[in-house]
Amino acid sequence: MNAAPNDELVFLPLGGSNEIGMNFNLYGYGPPHARKWIVVDLGVTFGDQTTPGVEIILPDPAFIEEHAKDILGIVLTHAHEDHIGAVPWLWERLKAPLYATPFTAFLLREKLREAGLLDEVRITEVPLSGSFQLGPFELTLITLTHSIPEPNGLAIRTPLGAVLHTGDWKIDPDPLLGPVTDQAAIRRLGDEGVLAMVCDSTNVFVDGEAGSEATVRVALRELIGQLKGKVAAACFASNVARMDSIIRAAEANDRRVCLVGRSMIRMAAAARSVGLLSDVQPFVTDADAGHFPPDKVLFLCTGSQGEPRAALARVADGTHPHLSLGQGDACVFSSRVIPGNEIPIRNLQNKLADRGVRLFTERDHPGLHVSGHPCRDELKRMYQWARPRIAVPTHGERRHLLEHVNLARDMQVAEQVAPRNGDMVRLAPGRAEVIDEVPAGRLYVDGGMVTPEHGEALRERRHAAFNGMLTVAVALDRRGRIVSGPQVRALGLPGDADYDLEEAVDDLSAEAETALKKLSSEDRDDDGAVEQALSRALKRAAFRIWERRPVVEATVLRV
Repeated sequence: MNAAPNDELVFLPLGGSNEIGMNFNLYGYGPPHARKWIVVDLGVTFGDQTTPGVEIILPDPAFIEEHAKDILGIVLTHAHEDHIGAVPWLWERLKAPLYATPFTAFLLREKLREAGLLDEVRITEVPLSGSFQLGPFELTLITLTHSIPEPNGLAIRTPLGAVLHTGDWKIDPDPLLGPVTDQAAIRRLGDEGVLAMVCDSTNVFVDGEAGSEATVRVALRELIGQLKGKVAAACFASNVARMDSIIRAAEANDRRVCLVGRSMIRMAAAARSVGLLSDVQPFVTDADAGHFPPDKVLFLCTGSQGEPRAALARVADGTHPHLSLGQGDACVFSSRVIPGNEIPIRNLQNKLADRGVRLFTERDHPGLHVSGHPCRDELKRMYQWARPRIAVPTHGERRHLLEHVNLARDMQVAEQVAPRNGDMVRLAPGRAEVIDEVPAGRLYVDGGMVTPEHGEALRERRHAAFNGMLTVAVALDRRGRIVSGPQVRALGLPGDADYDLEEAVDDLSAEAETALKKLSSEDRDDDGAVEQALSRALKRAAFRIWERRPVVEATVLRV
């Protein structure tokens, strides 16, 4: 297939650029008015203190939703949540076939089954190192190493040139699960000529190499061998290599393993579906684990990031139905602290320590974790193998992307572009440059519903969280005279010994009554005017008392 005169090859990130997580990348080919698209990854990120009540955040697909009929396929590089987690939430807006390797396909089916979509979605399983054609895009999977089985880079060949999309990766000479990085395939692609490399930037500030999972396994085996009593270990459930290392470290020290947490059990099932974890002893159920002596069992738990509903949080709160930890027991955290999770992790660890549990983390035992992303020396090796003409950093905050540009420039890469989400980058023909900007926002999963990023519900919730809330109710007769109230209730607002909350509420009630009495008889007949007067009076009084602007909800009853 040859390129037509007006054809262009463009790269468009709608998530994952200028942030770590929520990866959502598009490649477009053809004339500007008739492009065909492929989607590479469709992931989520997670809520924090700034999004109260929101646990899952999705990329906004509004732009590509308008061109859904031109999407040839959605290709998933691996099974981490920030690469596949949005599929069950957004697939109905895109309705394109999915392409994934067997391990990722297993987890996709579980997600789609839970969402009631399994019978609607076509999933094509692609073998490792397999190739397939989607319109003008010829795609070949390139085996890489990461912290989950079957991580893949993509060689995307088009009539205007080839792109290497790395996905998440590192260079692990001894990954324990799965093959090593297929550097021969990357070198061959480099020999053919790589137009652009779209590459992971997570650890661009970290010198050296990420390290091998094999060293973590040794450290875990030695540490667990020194511990008495019950041992709990926490890691990312998706890090199957780490799960395997912890399981084998436990078995080497004559401990059976109990999986605690739904996602841990699901991930073990996915691993076994592709032949992993096949030679370990059967897992002990959490209901049966109590029958084992404390030094003969290890609990492999979800919740290493302090997630409030995860297994380890319930253990720390003393609310888990089967597992308790106390004096003489230990908890091993075999994971890093994701930025933004420092407070919940610290709170979780303090609760465990207060129960007498001894804690072991990567800070005091550096061998307990290695990153799944490339450090500077690994990035340099990838550039030496692929030899791209254009460097397009992704999977990083702004500072990561710009430092990656500097590294690529040092590696003599001719062109560098560091796009933000929504920046459409023309890779060919001509010099690489941003040629357009399209909408790229976020959607929030709030109460099981997908809502806009700046929706009214979350805005009010944030307002109430920081400023508190007042409710006021008043009953009026047919002539607008007060029959009962105004009755004021305060939520989330303080009082002290000199001026307690009850006094403040009395003052607010008086202010509300004064405001009512100032209304004309005509306005008293208008519920809207009465509610507005009550609301304004309480807001003014609240600012005088607390220097806060609480949410005010006024109710008028007619008797």
